Amino acid sequence: MSSLSISTATAFSLHSKPFLSLQSPPHQAKLFSLRFHHLRFQGNHGVVMKKNRRGFGAVCYSAPLTPQNLQWVCTVSSAVLMLSRGTAAQKSFLVPFFALQAPTSIISWIKGEYGAWAAFLALLVRLFFFIPGELELPFVALLLVIVAPYQVMNLRGTQMGAIVSLLIAGYLAFQHFSRAGSLQRAFNQGSVVASLAIICTTAVSCLLFI
Repeated sequence: MSSLSISTATAFSLHSKPFLSLQSPPHQAKLFSLRFHHLRFQGNHGVVMKKNRRGFGAVCYSAPLTPQNLQWVCTVSSAVLMLSRGTAAQKSFLVPFFALQAPTSIISWIKGEYGAWAAFLALLVRLFFFIPGELELPFVALLLVIVAPYQVMNLRGTQMGAIVSLLIAGYLAFQHFSRAGSLQRAFNQGSVVASLAIICTTAVSCLLFI
């Protein structure tokens, strides 16, 4: 009879009252506290959910700025800058910049069999047909990655490679905005795409250096 009355009182206090009484055992108090004060972190995306007596609190979300994502942003920005015409900067510097900051998946694809076939077909087209100047830079970047020695490719992902990429991006930004004449002219209708690409390239290079 004694054990029956104790279990009944404990069950009644847990399910009937919103808070624990002072007579409840310590392990049950910890279990109840975890249920009503629960913090849950989901993955690496910064999602935080907090539950209290009034309900769920604020939920914060922030996309992760991983080096791989930043490299993709650099690659897209440099490709856009290669094909755009609204800049007077020397675009040939984008070729080593692409080789240093392109994601590993793109470099592996270029150095593989598909990259060799793509370079071979592009070379045949270049021999017998006219290619605009904007399309020659991607072809030169393709050849540079294929023939680059491993000592040069080992700079990728290192502090020295990040410094070289930051210097290239800063020099291109200086050329673009100084030759445009003013900040307003750099964001005209014909130059806004190139200006945004240079800004993204420089900002991402700073983040990768940090």
